[in-house]
Amino acid sequence: MASPTSRIWGVIHLPGGQRIITCSEDGSLRVWNMKSGKQIGEDWRDGDSAVWGIALSPDGKKVASGSDDGAVRLWDIEACKVVTKWTGHTRLVSSVCWSPDGRRVLSGSNDGTARQWDVETMLEPMEHILPSIETGHERVWVVVYSPDTTLIATGGLDGPWTGKPIGSPVKIWDAKTGELVATLKGHTNSMCCLAWTKNGKTLISASYDHSIRIWNTTNWEQTAALDEHTHLIYAIAISPNDRILASASYDKTTRLWNLDNGQPISSPIQHAEQVNCVSFSAGGKRLATGCFDKNAYIWDVAAILTEAGLTDLLDSTVS
Repeated sequence: MASPTSRIWGVIHLPGGQRIITCSEDGSLRVWNMKSGKQIGEDWRDGDSAVWGIALSPDGKKVASGSDDGAVRLWDIEACKVVTKWTGHTRLVSSVCWSPDGRRVLSGSNDGTARQWDVETMLEPMEHILPSIETGHERVWVVVYSPDTTLIATGGLDGPWTGKPIGSPVKIWDAKTGELVATLKGHTNSMCCLAWTKNGKTLISASYDHSIRIWNTTNWEQTAALDEHTHLIYAIAISPNDRILASASYDKTTRLWNLDNGQPISSPIQHAEQVNCVSFSAGGKRLATGCFDKNAYIWDVAAILTEAGLTDLLDSTVS
């Protein structure tokens, strides 16, 4: 699945297990048939501003996107068009996330703030109720709600961009008050990946320092560090049953990890160029990745697990 004009920065699976949607620097969203690899319909566009991140609503009917122009957009999947557009960020929006109940969209921007938007009323920002969060990050590169929507985790760049490593912690915020709850230190460089397990007990972060770190959300202590990548990690995703982690890196690989023991699963999945994004299908048996070569790829996770003798990792979550 090739974007003819620009790199792919986001990929998500759509309901039904037959389609994915990608976003690109050229300002487009595109829907693809997973089996044929062909684009379905025309590009989705609302201006030419680069789209840096996308997220699927919990009901599978809408997509939120963050763009270079600082806007957050909601797209109706059936209509293939924008149904609302929120403005308020003063610099590009690099990350968007839905609350699990589908009532809010959370966005993070290079202006250093995280903002919450009210989906139900489609009004301007929730600043009438909740102020934007001044995170202290120079640039916010990733935002994510906790499963119960009470907390927000943020990460990014914590100083002027110089090309040199800058230790950048994960910050945890109260979603209602915007107050800082915890600061998780450990990463030695900027961070653009965060993911929460569905039970809320574990938060996973990944960084330009090549490492993945696992945090216990009860006491906010680090419980593990995964260090197999040899270049910055740009995206992570957790399988629907919380037992497999996928990580996408500029070392031109995607890796699968067994979250039961923190060990890598099989050999790295090789790509021709740097990997920007990664997404599991609803059943966890397929993995989509987006690459600097302007292609999106679909990988058979079930086959990889079968070869590794780990098919039990597709079973339901073990408590």
